[in-house]
Amino acid sequence: MYQLIAIDLDGTLLNSYGVVTDRTKQTIKKCIDKGIEIVLASGRPNDSIEAIAKEIGAEHYFIAGNGALIYDIKKQKVIYEKYMSKEKVLEIIKLCEQNSISYNVYTDKTILATSLKYNVLYYHKENLKKEESKKTHINIVDDMYTYVKQMQEEKFLKITICDTNSNVFNAIIRKMKQIKGIDILEVSHMSRKIIKQGTEDVPIEYYYTEISLQEVDKYNALQFLQKKLNIKNEETIAIGDNMNDKKMIQKAGMGIAMKQSCPAIIEVADYVTEGNNEDGVAKALENFVKLDR
Repeated sequence: MYQLIAIDLDGTLLNSYGVVTDRTKQTIKKCIDKGIEIVLASGRPNDSIEAIAKEIGAEHYFIAGNGALIYDIKKQKVIYEKYMSKEKVLEIIKLCEQNSISYNVYTDKTILATSLKYNVLYYHKENLKKEESKKTHINIVDDMYTYVKQMQEEKFLKITICDTNSNVFNAIIRKMKQIKGIDILEVSHMSRKIIKQGTEDVPIEYYYTEISLQEVDKYNALQFLQKKLNIKNEETIAIGDNMNDKKMIQKAGMGIAMKQSCPAIIEVADYVTEGNNEDGVAKALENFVKLDR
């Protein structure tokens, strides 16, 4: 029987509008009622994940920053951490500024950005539908390098880089690979999200990558939780859709990919469920967890 289920957020648990459907909430509740540990594993910062965790009743642990930290919700403290140094973050910021490419800096508390574009615009639109306590905190700053340099006691999770032009995007990735001590997420496809503009659905499409400290990965964090909770790997399900989910889908006892996942994720998954707009997570759990017994 499965004892631990790790679930990605964007493109997996959340539909294209950033919502967890009622069917998915009810299915997750049945899992929790059976004593199964539900752990959200996302690239988002703490506050954004914690709000969703509480919404679905998964109130023990979550993984943030693509595995940079594990947070104990009950004790309100970090129990596992692998942060980027300020020096490394400044080095990456400088390269982004020199090449005039859009980027965001994720700390454990907030997303730092110079404008509302791409993924940050999506989170901003998502915030408009939420009460204050459930919003993703976004801080728009004019001079990112100076702002970060002057920050005190901040914990840096990752940096995202975005652009609509594949040539510009690929050029910056080649330059980033010259920086030592970091991992660069290999994403070759465009990210596609939907926001509401009045009564219209407006797609947001962009190339992106995520940069973190070397060896930061959702599965490495998941292994820490398995050991802490005395849960075997074969008792673990991992569900996701993107390259930052690849290792946990490949290595977990049961790796499940969403239908709209990139080909590299489909290839390593044990099972492919429906898409995030068709209650794919709920259908996968209904298929692999004996909820009626």
